[in-house]
Amino acid sequence: MRKTIPFVITVILIGGLLTCTYAQETGSFSDNRDGKEYKTVKIGDQWWMAENLAFKPESGSFTYSDLKDYVQTYGYLYNWETAKNVCPEGWHLPSDAEFEKLSNFLGGPDAAGGKLKEVGTTHWKSPNAGATNSTGFSALSAGMSGDNEHKGYLGIMTFFSSSDDDGDVRVVGRALYSAKGEFTRYGILKDKGLSVRCIKDQ
Repeated sequence: MRKTIPFVITVILIGGLLTCTYAQETGSFSDNRDGKEYKTVKIGDQWWMAENLAFKPESGSFTYSDLKDYVQTYGYLYNWETAKNVCPEGWHLPSDAEFEKLSNFLGGPDAAGGKLKEVGTTHWKSPNAGATNSTGFSALSAGMSGDNEHKGYLGIMTFFSSSDDDGDVRVVGRALYSAKGEFTRYGILKDKGLSVRCIKDQ
């Protein structure tokens, strides 16, 4: 069921700093493949999942198996071939242009990251710089790849896959960081496991 909230950008004075809240519409939907329900949020004119995809395909997904409840919290990590087709019906893996549109709506890559990140240090290591989550996107630091070699990224960075590649071996993605509030365009090897945030078909 979708709850409709009139679009408003609220300016709040907190500790002497001006904070904008991008309050629009929120909702939810159920993935008919496994019955899992996902929160959604409208940012600008785009509908985004407000949590990472947690559907397990036959192959191409990764998780830190020694971390209890990893998938419940962070979803799965997917290689690019799997990510391109893993979103549920009515949703799709965002293109590089769709990520760019999101970033520009939030003030560009230097400003957008903090507005997308969950506040606090429950799922991000300190300092979680610039985090306000004013969009309701609620990005968590899910790490990358799901193997022990890359486990050090958990809490420090998170990577989102797009549907566009950058040559034969890399996918164009987006990265968020605990140490800074940027939303960076990033080229990552296609075989690495990255988080997926599906965007609604228009």
